[in-house]
Amino acid sequence: MRFECSKCGRSTETATRLPKCECGGLWKLNFTPPVFDLKDVDQKEWSLFRYGKWLALTGEAWREVSMGEGMTPVIRLDEDVLLKMDYYMPTLSFKDRGAAVLIANCKAAGVDKVVQDSSGNAGNSVAAYCARAGIGCEIFVPEGTSPKKIDMIRAHGAVCTVVPGSRDHCADVCREKVEREGVYYANHVCNPLFYEGTKTYIYEVYEQLGRIPGHLVIPVGNGTLFLGVLYGLEHLLASGCIDRMPQIIALQSENCDPLLKAAEKEKELPAEVTPAPTIAEGIAIGKPLRGEEILSLGKKHGVRFVHAPEDKVLAARENLAAKGIYCEHTTAANYAAYLHYVTLYGKTPDTLITMCGAGLKSDH
Repeated sequence: MRFECSKCGRSTETATRLPKCECGGLWKLNFTPPVFDLKDVDQKEWSLFRYGKWLALTGEAWREVSMGEGMTPVIRLDEDVLLKMDYYMPTLSFKDRGAAVLIANCKAAGVDKVVQDSSGNAGNSVAAYCARAGIGCEIFVPEGTSPKKIDMIRAHGAVCTVVPGSRDHCADVCREKVEREGVYYANHVCNPLFYEGTKTYIYEVYEQLGRIPGHLVIPVGNGTLFLGVLYGLEHLLASGCIDRMPQIIALQSENCDPLLKAAEKEKELPAEVTPAPTIAEGIAIGKPLRGEEILSLGKKHGVRFVHAPEDKVLAARENLAAKGIYCEHTTAANYAAYLHYVTLYGKTPDTLITMCGAGLKSDH
């Protein structure tokens, strides 16, 4: 198990403190998990680490870090739609999947302090798991981030630095600190160990349903869930657990859609866009660092990109709440995008939509 540069191919240990290769390329994980088989799931472990046999883990540090994340229920919304309730997590968002694995590896590597930039959920998750692991933490968030998310980050003992300007500018400020001070960058975009956690979304669905639904609705900002889902599906396909890929419906905000625009024109790199304010703050990423990787996987597997119409998000949230599902705005965008997809492509049975974040985090 090693990191390899996506540009020059340089290889290094996963414990490296370098956030990316010296040539500027992002790290990819050189790790081939064994064949997936449900009989090898650790039935005594009630967390996503029940899939530890297929995760790139170092040692047993995860036992000190885990808070029982994962194992979220799948419920039925209507005759066509299932919901994966991934905000049933310790910090109320799916980002706990990636943070648990990433911080477990930080603990094993002896990291004593990390920084990260986030629109809120990933920062809160990393802050919580760092608190659990006894690791110092500073999170950078853009102005306009939900005050409740900021409160949660600070409650875990992390420093939360609010940066004026856009989400992309916030990332630039954080990365400048990483370059200047050499502190460990526990970033959910740059560090591929994060996707080792998010791919458990697929393992769980397969274990719970005994199959993968025909359509999966996945939000894409920086692509942390998208990449984990695609790599998890590729693993199940290679293992013979499934015989074909489901139709992935990848959604972007109508006001911030560099990947959708690129996919429409079959471009290899994200389109240049000027993000406009969007209620779906969690996917408002104008310059996704792994955009080329996302677009390559999208083309390979026939992913369909679709907008979450800005004027339909609040109505979608109200619709879900009326059925007992109280989610945050970005999560409601998933449902709004699904409804828009149906108007474009017709009735879409056997669909699974992720419920990424809890509603109390975005009441502002």
